Amino acid sequence: MADANGTETAKKILSDFKTWAVVGCSTDPSRAGNYVPAFLQSKGYKVIPVTPQAEEILGERCYPDLASVPTEDGVEVVEIFRRSEQAGVHVDEAIAIGAKAVWMQLGVVDEKAVARARDAGLLVVMDRCPKMDHPRLIGS
Repeated sequence: MADANGTETAKKILSDFKTWAVVGCSTDPSRAGNYVPAFLQSKGYKVIPVTPQAEEILGERCYPDLASVPTEDGVEVVEIFRRSEQAGVHVDEAIAIGAKAVWMQLGVVDEKAVARARDAGLLVVMDRCPKMDHPRLIGS
């Protein structure tokens, strides 16, 4: 497999797509589900928080699930900050809303969900962090 570790796919996602829905976005600044999306915002990405736990995070309106995000927001990437056993549901939602890519955060692993997403034509990164990858792959 040409991109077994996902580096080229990660670079393509970070380079080509600017609208990220973050499933499991957190209000707690000490959690990766908050500081990673904040980093993405600081680099010019549009972040759409997806969590039923809050009305607003990082100055953006929250949505309870991906299906509730208005289609005009044009979600390109769905980043998943959920346990591995919950990731597949969100991958299926990403497919259903027409996202172009799925990014599963460090520690989030679901090979079957990855296969479904790739079969649906989505780019997929699993078990990686865009905050760590961006400086190496895109630069500061």
